[in-house]
Amino acid sequence: MSLTFAHPWLLLLLLLVPLLIGWYFWRYRKQNPAMQFADLSLFKDQPKTLRQRMHPLLYALRLVAVTALVIALARPQSKLSRKEMTVEGIDIVMAMDVSGSMLAEDFRPNRLEAAKKVAAEFIEGRKNDRMALVVFAGESFTQVPLTIDHSVLLNQLSHLKSGQLKDGTAMGDGLATAVNRIKDSKAKSKVIILLTDGVNNQGSVDPQSAAEIAALYDIRLYTIGVGTRGLAPYPFRDQFGRVIYQNVPVEIDEQLLTQMAESTHDGRYFRSTNKKSLKEIFDQIDQMEKTKIDVTQYSQTRDEHLPFLLIGICAFALEILLSLLYFKN
Repeated sequence: MSLTFAHPWLLLLLLLVPLLIGWYFWRYRKQNPAMQFADLSLFKDQPKTLRQRMHPLLYALRLVAVTALVIALARPQSKLSRKEMTVEGIDIVMAMDVSGSMLAEDFRPNRLEAAKKVAAEFIEGRKNDRMALVVFAGESFTQVPLTIDHSVLLNQLSHLKSGQLKDGTAMGDGLATAVNRIKDSKAKSKVIILLTDGVNNQGSVDPQSAAEIAALYDIRLYTIGVGTRGLAPYPFRDQFGRVIYQNVPVEIDEQLLTQMAESTHDGRYFRSTNKKSLKEIFDQIDQMEKTKIDVTQYSQTRDEHLPFLLIGICAFALEILLSLLYFKN
């Protein structure tokens, strides 16, 4: 639920309130001029009466009334929304490796953070696609199911960290989880983007078998091997807790990743050695065909001006009654 105004420009009238306050103090000084007396003993120890002290209440009630009526005129509204609509898009599951090796710094600041940044830009550029996020290391799970709410997806993506799962690289499990998330989709185009930097060494599902299952459900698979060629600097901690770097060999099972992708219709394997090549890969996906997807959005608006209107009327009425009765001169 959110609060909006049907006529928000009328809220500019609230700028009159501080002007009215200033005018009140200016008028007060004008109506209470300084007076000269030869002897002030007549006024010594003469306290103000309760009526004198309460007199500013009349003006305070007028300010409350003006403020409440201006807000009422702007028509505050609470909003719940529900709407059936059809958008152009495809269904995409991003399966991302979060194993320890993704901390290698051949990408800046490291492979995982670079992949998250490029993936976030890709998500922001495809506002009409349903997307899901699967993460895997030595095991896998669904971080975000298929959704059109990209703000949720981007928030969860930004919080991904290496070490949140048992270490290792279970590509087969990651792909199987992604397939399970998208297999029942009615979209004409169903895509899985699997990003990893290693060799399959964990999990209970064979990666090639998972790819063949994806093909049965007419899912296109793009596999991306992330890492430079040769050696990559990797941070370690020594016995004193200090971070030191060692060059470790980059081992990516490109043959397996190629076979997995080519097992699906028009699937492809990409090797990414820097951010630029990652962006090019996502640009390629951006050119794929789109299909219509039914999306439900909720929309319900309710006027909330009545409480403010009642407050304004009551404040004006109370000011008039007090000025005619209690504060009558």
